[in-house]
Amino acid sequence: MALEDKIRWNEKHSKNMMPQEPIALIKKYAPLAKGKDALDIACGNGRHSRYLASLGFEVDALDISSVAIKQLQEINNIHAKEVDFDTYTLKKQAYDLIVVTYFLERKLFPQMVEALRPNGILIIETFIHHKKNERTPSNPAFRLKEGELKNYFEKKLEIIYLEEWWDRDYQGFKTMKTSMVAKKNAKIEKIEQ
Repeated sequence: MALEDKIRWNEKHSKNMMPQEPIALIKKYAPLAKGKDALDIACGNGRHSRYLASLGFEVDALDISSVAIKQLQEINNIHAKEVDFDTYTLKKQAYDLIVVTYFLERKLFPQMVEALRPNGILIIETFIHHKKNERTPSNPAFRLKEGELKNYFEKKLEIIYLEEWWDRDYQGFKTMKTSMVAKKNAKIEKIEQ
């Protein structure tokens, strides 16, 4: 599967099909991070990595696409690395901010929690499975169920913002989306250890 994903995403990034502007959620909530170490999971063309670097973050930008990663090489404050999320493990307690948009790998959820430092911020925005979506991804496993982010993260992190809503994707298709901003509360972390 990883090789197929790499080929597909290399083709998309070669054609520069993806949006260039950071999403509003990241613009609004990234400043909540107290430190300056950030992780952009499945960074793609680096729209969020570039934005965070412009704010002074040191950004680990990870993606399976060698084409996407090559575009981010030699940009100040961005440390781009080609990885396969089927086998890659996130560094523990390494980040003040983690962003992941329009990518879903559920097995990374516990790793994201562990990768955050105390008081670190997690920002997620992606698609929700709904029968009225006008476009579906190639694999239905790449869409969340309604309420899934809340159900998983509410006992592990302090949820600051959570919304599920209808929107249009970058190609104009009506689709249900979800956004979450959560904080790794030092008190919650101590209780779980």
